[in-house]
Amino acid sequence: MQILHTADWHLGHTLHGLSRHREHGAFLGWLERVIDAEAIDALIIAGDVFDAANPPASAQNLWFDFLARIGHRDRHLDVVVIAGNHDSAARLTAPEPLLDRLGVRVIGRVARHGDGRLDDERMIVPLSDATGEIGAWLCAVPFLRPADLPRAPQEVDPLIWGVGEVYREVIDLARGRQQPGQALVACGHLYMVGTAVSHLSERRILGGNQHALPIDLFPDDVAYVALGHLHKAQRVGGRDHVRYAGSPIPLSMGEAGYRHQVCVVTLEGEAFAGVKSVPVPRTIDVVRVPAHGALPLAEAMDRLTALEAGDLDDGAPYLEVSVALTRPEPGLRAAIVAALAGRRARLCKVSVSYTGTGASLADAEAARPLSDLGPDEVLRRRWQRDHQGEPPAAMVAAYHELIDSVMAEQAP
Repeated sequence: MQILHTADWHLGHTLHGLSRHREHGAFLGWLERVIDAEAIDALIIAGDVFDAANPPASAQNLWFDFLARIGHRDRHLDVVVIAGNHDSAARLTAPEPLLDRLGVRVIGRVARHGDGRLDDERMIVPLSDATGEIGAWLCAVPFLRPADLPRAPQEVDPLIWGVGEVYREVIDLARGRQQPGQALVACGHLYMVGTAVSHLSERRILGGNQHALPIDLFPDDVAYVALGHLHKAQRVGGRDHVRYAGSPIPLSMGEAGYRHQVCVVTLEGEAFAGVKSVPVPRTIDVVRVPAHGALPLAEAMDRLTALEAGDLDDGAPYLEVSVALTRPEPGLRAAIVAALAGRRARLCKVSVSYTGTGASLADAEAARPLSDLGPDEVLRRRWQRDHQGEPPAAMVAAYHELIDSVMAEQAP
């Protein structure tokens, strides 16, 4: 059985104000070809289909056009989508009657019966193999907010324990359906221990580093775990069968060096037989001057004037320029724009670092825009401004709960 695992598309994303529509369209066309070339039986999209709870019409058009194309095929394909922390569960599941006819199952929220039991008809999905028989049972768990979790005993971390209980319950229910020769597969949108995070584009969830989830969340009889949330493709805990697929395109300038990919997973009966990473072609380059670190202003200008000449269009590379200064330069951006005249590069970001003692701390702090700071860093800086030391753990936990509640209110 062949399963394709992908995640974190972030349709509707903009990079410093520039639309990613062209890149996403190219990715979806390429993905359709991979599904055919690899004879895929099931497609798992592990959350963050959209970049925002209320995505633009152009992003929704890409989504529904893709589903319509892969739904009208000669060869059967199971498609399972879970909501991520960027998605609106209500928006994803609203067209459910239509999607069911296309063979697309969307799990937006944890589904429970009136007595509190999990609805296994919603959260456990049969996946058909090439013969049309059930080859695997998928434990499909969407992004979990604190309100989705059971009440925890006082002596344990309520978030880590609560998430573990949801996954334990879902996996136990799937075991009850499993027959000999059928595999158990799980998918989720969460943050695991020992993983690499892109701080500029991955919104922290369930407390971030302080509530990273342990690898034993997934027992050994789960053949493959398809994860979403982290944009860098990676194994978890050194296990080949527990993976983040990563995002298909770089979602911040800092992700330019990522190897964007999808994962093609092979199951043989109940067992994991291997995984192949298929690199996603990059439609638009991401260029940083310099590639690492920062350059003095004069050297940076020389590098810019040496860039490829040509006309600007929506396929021109994205550009970040990183400059090392000894004092503030009020006309810096205008000077960089002038140096780029006639160059085929779209300036997205100017990063500044200060050397020596020519700049005050306030000037150095002002060089970083608020959009570059994650919520945790904003809290830490504000706390250190008004108090001493780091914010207490109880304050951080309350802050994360507040962020989660605001995000839930913004979702339609």
